Amino acid sequence: MTFKTKESRLLLILGSFFVANAILSEFIGVKLFSVEETLGIKKFDINLLGVPNLSFVMSAGVLTWPIIFIMTDIINEYFGVKQVRFLSVLTSILIAFAFLVVWGSMHLSAADFWVHQNINGEDLNMNNAFAGIFGQGMWIIVGSITAFIIGQLADVLIFHRIKKITGERALWLRATGSTLVSQLIDSFVVIFIAFYLNPQYHYIWKMVAAIGLVNYTYKFIVAILMTPILYVVHAIIDGYLGKDLAHKLIKMAGRG
Repeated sequence: MTFKTKESRLLLILGSFFVANAILSEFIGVKLFSVEETLGIKKFDINLLGVPNLSFVMSAGVLTWPIIFIMTDIINEYFGVKQVRFLSVLTSILIAFAFLVVWGSMHLSAADFWVHQNINGEDLNMNNAFAGIFGQGMWIIVGSITAFIIGQLADVLIFHRIKKITGERALWLRATGSTLVSQLIDSFVVIFIAFYLNPQYHYIWKMVAAIGLVNYTYKFIVAILMTPILYVVHAIIDGYLGKDLAHKLIKMAGRG
């Protein structure tokens, strides 16, 4: 197979960005950051469901999540539900493969001269740092992969249910609406598996619900803010494909 046609090259580009950002999200997600401090504002002190001192502490994986959101809906719009499902399953397998490779690399014997290094004036054990960054626990890995695949499958299903009602109108409704529902599922599934079912933690259901709601609030706001960008990307692709080809692909995608 060659990528000589516009639509085949487009699918390759969109699919590559989809997979790359999903895998990146898993590995940079180990870093937690304060949204309020990053924006230079005072931390929120939220008391939710009896859980005090909550604030917007997010995984760095949210940096690539908006790109995944756009890629999912654009692929869905032009190539249909089967392509998104295929890419979602493939990405889950590749994420699992990536973690397997990382696990193997962690068990390699480190070179003596590499282990102890001075970075920014601080002595670091690079082998411990490598294990700390990349050695995510099995429960977190299982939780993130499970949440990703369930969220993606829910996204494509809701996207096409809305499209059957609205037709080709109201892209914002099917794209943002499906994302809001899928991210609601994602926000709770990953926390439930990684911290509630995980015997290393002692999270009660109220803590899972409270943290999930805070995380979802952030994703809800970002999804709304990303809607105009979705239209910009849509317009760029229409310009690349041409009006007739773009309309043809969208019509074929709507048939499932």
